Amino acid sequence: MIKSLYTRVVLIFLVSVIGGTIIAFFVATWVFEDKLNENLQIPLLNFGQDIARIYETLPLSEANTFVSGMNQLKSYHIRIYEETGQFQSYGALNGDKPATVTMEQVTKVLGGEIVQVNPSGVSTVLLGMPLTTEMGTKAMFVEPISLPSTSFVIKWILNFSTYSLIAGSLLILVAAMFLVKPIKKLTKATRHIAGGDFNVKLNIKQKGELGTLARSFEEMMHDLQQLEQMRRDFVSNVSHEVQSPLTSISGYALALKQVNLADNERSRYLDIIIAEADRMSKMSDSLLKLSLLESQSQQLRLVTFSLDEQIRRVIVAIQPQWSARNIRFELNLNAVRLMADHDQLNQVWTNIIGNSIKFSKDGGVINISIKQDIKNVTVRVSDTGIGISLEDQKRIFERFFKADRSHSRKYDGSGMGLAIVKQIVSLHQGDIRVESEPGRGTTVIVTLPITTPTE
Repeated sequence: MIKSLYTRVVLIFLVSVIGGTIIAFFVATWVFEDKLNENLQIPLLNFGQDIARIYETLPLSEANTFVSGMNQLKSYHIRIYEETGQFQSYGALNGDKPATVTMEQVTKVLGGEIVQVNPSGVSTVLLGMPLTTEMGTKAMFVEPISLPSTSFVIKWILNFSTYSLIAGSLLILVAAMFLVKPIKKLTKATRHIAGGDFNVKLNIKQKGELGTLARSFEEMMHDLQQLEQMRRDFVSNVSHEVQSPLTSISGYALALKQVNLADNERSRYLDIIIAEADRMSKMSDSLLKLSLLESQSQQLRLVTFSLDEQIRRVIVAIQPQWSARNIRFELNLNAVRLMADHDQLNQVWTNIIGNSIKFSKDGGVINISIKQDIKNVTVRVSDTGIGISLEDQKRIFERFFKADRSHSRKYDGSGMGLAIVKQIVSLHQGDIRVESEPGRGTTVIVTLPITTPTE
């Protein structure tokens, strides 16, 4: 098996040219066989008939003299047979072997038949016809002979074909180098990518399929570079998020070993350890949840339910979060029936409304509305909280991202809530976006199809 693309391209060219030429020759011969046969036989037959008229017109001796001096004998060889099988020949064979004439063929010609020996089906190599003379009927056999110029033409054609094949091979060798060169670049770039180096410049300016392949490859490198950066950020964020509670747990666990520690201090340290352990547990659950959603291994359990009733129940379920801070809700919830995963969407509203409560000022107002059209339903959750900058809005749905890093200690959370929300909405083939200005609050807009496709 030839592994080199360069060698394969050259061999395919040679096989295609040689094979195509041979096939074309046989096909053309087969298609025009009758025409070729006719065109090649007519001159031989005409020459034989001319010779016959000479012998019919002139005395035998004069006819023999006239025929022996004809210039056409450079192209034809004549044999005139007697009934006894003896013959007289005219013309030189130029080293060619004369065609074999049998007594059966002589007898047929003497009987008045015209004999044509045509072994290849295209060219006649021997023509026998009766010859009437003053000495009686004789058998004349005429055969074409190859001229020196003919052999030269054949040699010239063979040499021309050989040189054309060599020249074409050299050209395809050069062309194949340009064809294979970008593929070699792609192969080299693949090795760099496999080694973790994504800063590879292809500089392939060709158009067509190779140019499209090169551009697709560069786009793939860019995407892989982004994925690698996301992976590094993820590892860094996980390490940071885990390190903080582990440090607290370790520190307070060491403090508990003090013998003279007061009971109230011991109880407070234990509460902190429990709270930090609970935070790590929630973060682990969120990571697992997000991983399942992104792998799409978790199938949606579609049911039909009342969306407005679900949002009301979520608000009631998290009442301790907003009632303690005197936050009010203004609801404009039209009755909407939706086919979706009830539990998944329940988490969506819990996370979104929970964020609105978390970042709202005490005594603030949260507006929630539902609008429906023919195919979709749109839920808007607006608050009057701290808002999000335009730059941070582009990354708000990334895992572990916190819009206001300066408040990261004041506002609890791992930064994975909206990443989970985004994935759930995407699984429902919906859309989620954010409109916000710093200091003027945030509006989260979720659009869902009324009937979620099963696929």
